Amino acid sequence: MKIQPECIPCLLNRLLYESKLATDDIKLQSKAILDAIKTLVDVYSPSKCSAQIATEVHRALYKATGNPDPYRELKERSNKVALSIIPKVERIVKESKDPLKTSMICSIIGNIMDFGIEGGSDSPEKLADVFDMYLSEGLGHDDYNELKNILSDAKKVILITDNCGEIVFDKVLCRELKQFNPKIHLTLVVRGAPILSDATEEDAKKLGFEEVVDNIMTTGAFAVGLDIKNIPKRLDRELRDSDIIISKGMANYEVLSETNYRPIAYLLRTKCTAIARSMKLPLQINAIKLYKG
Repeated sequence: MKIQPECIPCLLNRLLYESKLATDDIKLQSKAILDAIKTLVDVYSPSKCSAQIATEVHRALYKATGNPDPYRELKERSNKVALSIIPKVERIVKESKDPLKTSMICSIIGNIMDFGIEGGSDSPEKLADVFDMYLSEGLGHDDYNELKNILSDAKKVILITDNCGEIVFDKVLCRELKQFNPKIHLTLVVRGAPILSDATEEDAKKLGFEEVVDNIMTTGAFAVGLDIKNIPKRLDRELRDSDIIISKGMANYEVLSETNYRPIAYLLRTKCTAIARSMKLPLQINAIKLYKG
């Protein structure tokens, strides 16, 4: 997805939020924001991918503050809150007529745990309060049956993760994918370095993903989503060889929509107007949207 006009104020709000997480020094916050804005001016182009621009802007702020992981405490809280909800999620999935579909919906609900943006969360703890409400909404766009048909014959499946907290529910989804089709070789892809509240290999291993996936790979870089111009060769090969890519969250859509990887099923909450418009979906819905060609 190319950067859209409304991405700019969203990015600036995120920088303000992020600077406060990175340091308590108000002067350093101001310097970091200024450095990030200067970077934005330098790299901005309507022809560039929104995630590519965001990556460079966040890189500038991280460098200026000297904090390599401003969201660490938020990520830990997010996983803790999500783990507290897991007994409920397990019960809902177990009692469902279609456990795989239900695990996907629960995984999508976890996607609201996104901080510093409009449509995201004020705090990780609010997930417990709103989980039932989002679950009752179901899917506002539902390509599940087509996705299920692909998965029934699939041998190689890739799941690209997004935020911490959300990744706790992704583990249930991974388990259900393997139970639905035991022949699936399932690869989990996480961020190559801490960025925003996104999950890294450290997070995946702490949560025991080796129990439910066959392989864990990283994007190999500090990047919002993936570094679209420098995707590791091995990961590129895996993405091209897969029978289906399951992509979580908006940042991954921003990047992967600029590629020819297919088929891709996007599991996300449409939290912003730019994403909703690009995907031709309503705002603020739970969505499974499949792109086959």
